[in-house]
Amino acid sequence: MTDFLKSAPLAYENEAFFRSPDGRILRMLAEYQEPLARFRREQIQDTVVFFGSARFQGRKIAAETLAAVGEKNTSPEQLEQDLKRAQANVDMARYYEDARKLAYMLTKWSITIPARRHRFVVTTGGGPGIMEAANLGAHEAGGKSIGLNIQLPFEQHPNQFITPSLNFQFHYFFMRKFWFAYLAKGLVIFPGGFGTMDELFEILTLAQTEKLAKKILVIIYGSEYWNKIINFQAFVDAGTVSPQDLDLFKIVDNPEEAFEFLRDGLTSYHLGDTPKKKGEVLPEIARTRP
Repeated sequence: MTDFLKSAPLAYENEAFFRSPDGRILRMLAEYQEPLARFRREQIQDTVVFFGSARFQGRKIAAETLAAVGEKNTSPEQLEQDLKRAQANVDMARYYEDARKLAYMLTKWSITIPARRHRFVVTTGGGPGIMEAANLGAHEAGGKSIGLNIQLPFEQHPNQFITPSLNFQFHYFFMRKFWFAYLAKGLVIFPGGFGTMDELFEILTLAQTEKLAKKILVIIYGSEYWNKIINFQAFVDAGTVSPQDLDLFKIVDNPEEAFEFLRDGLTSYHLGDTPKKKGEVLPEIARTRP
């Protein structure tokens, strides 16, 4: 009786191959094509991205955390550190509330725009802090919002206010950054740490070098914080950027000013009859019928 070998798995069903170094290119392509398919299905044309610290809390939770610190049985030194950190959280909670309000205002306006696809959808990194606040504001306004989460060595769960069908998880930082930039027509940078600064300067560099085939509005939110962190004028004084490069962004200090800047700019550049720049190509999603 003839013995037959067991059939080999189809290449696209071979999990060991997909998880190997040789399958890396396919994993990268999957993090491009799967979000693209979902954005098309969900009728997303473009976005406004909110960046900022994952560590901020809303006023109520921050106040409760501060009150609870005094109840801990710790050393005087540890208590002093915990109180300082908790007080800082209370002080920075206003940015959580402002992000929530701005996302609410932006979403309330965007859902009134007559269009076949969803315009200027609030998008975040999907985690806690400023990300949660923006997703919450959009949710409260009755609109969709996007969460582009990332696998990290420490656990980061998607916040509960992301529209479930627009909740994404990425392995590759560069593919996540691609989706932040590709659909964005606006960017709002709240106070944050290394990741926030990385995201800010990457977008500013793309705009400065004209690698974005669109006008992107950049808001830096909170002059009190950012003026202590970055001296933008020092770049010009040292000759490392041109004076006009400081026009690539606007610094604001309240949700109303931020919303007016976004609404007016988005209307002028992306809802009006403003012609495209020579050679400008519209995003594939916007050009593709559902």
